[in-house]
Amino acid sequence: MSVTERLFAPLLSMPAKPLVTHYDDALGSRIELSRATVANWAAKTANWLRDELDVEVGSRVSVDLPAHWQTIGVLLGAWWCGAHIVGSSEGATVAFVGPEGSAPGAAEVAAVALDPLGRGLSSDGLDVALDYLVESRIFGDDFIAYDKVSGDAPAFHGSTVDELVAAAADRAAALGIGPEDRVLSTLDWSTSDGLVDGLLSVLSAGASLVQCSNLDVAALPKRRESERTTIDLIKQ
Repeated sequence: MSVTERLFAPLLSMPAKPLVTHYDDALGSRIELSRATVANWAAKTANWLRDELDVEVGSRVSVDLPAHWQTIGVLLGAWWCGAHIVGSSEGATVAFVGPEGSAPGAAEVAAVALDPLGRGLSSDGLDVALDYLVESRIFGDDFIAYDKVSGDAPAFHGSTVDELVAAAADRAAALGIGPEDRVLSTLDWSTSDGLVDGLLSVLSAGASLVQCSNLDVAALPKRRESERTTIDLIKQ
C-alpha cells in the first residue's frame, strides 16, 4: 500500500477531527481543515495526476513548496498514485511549484497559488504552468488506485514506502506524539528529516498539526494557549 493508504487512510475513521490548522503570519491568515477535507483534496489531486497527467507508480513528481495546507493535499495525492516525490524537476512527470516558481526539465508544471482561501492563480500568473487548484478541483472526492504500490517502491528522495512509514512511527514515539496531541510546528517538509518529524509522525500518531508559516515569534505564547497545543516542533 502507498504512504497515503498506510499513514492517512486509517485516520478517516474519525473524519471530522481536525488534521491541520495553518497560520501564515505574513498574511494574518488561519485556516483549519478536517481529516475529511484533506482526504477530498488528496483524492482530487490523485485523480487529476493519474487521469490527466499520467502519473503512475514510480513516476517522479517534484515538489518545491513550503509547509502549507495545500502541500499536504499535493503530497498525499501524489503518494496515493504511487509517485516518487523528488527534489529536482529535471525529468519529472509533474513539478509542483509556488506562484512564482519554475521547474526546468519537467514534462508538466503545476503552480500552487498557496492562497489561504484556496483560490487559484490570477491569469497573469500562469504562463506555461497549470493552475493546480483550478485543474484538480473538478475531479472526484474519492480515489481508487488501479495499481498496487509495493513497500519497496521509492516514495521520497529515494526513501521507500516502508522506510517512510517506519521512520514516521519511530519519530512519533521518540517525540512523544499521541492521538490526542496538537503539535505546533514550523518545520520545513523539503527534507526527509523535516517531513518525517513535521508531518508524517503526526499522521502516524493520529494527532493534529498546527503549522506556522512566516512565524511571528511574539505570537507563540498566545497561539499555544488558543490552539491548546501540547508539543512544540519549532525550528530555531
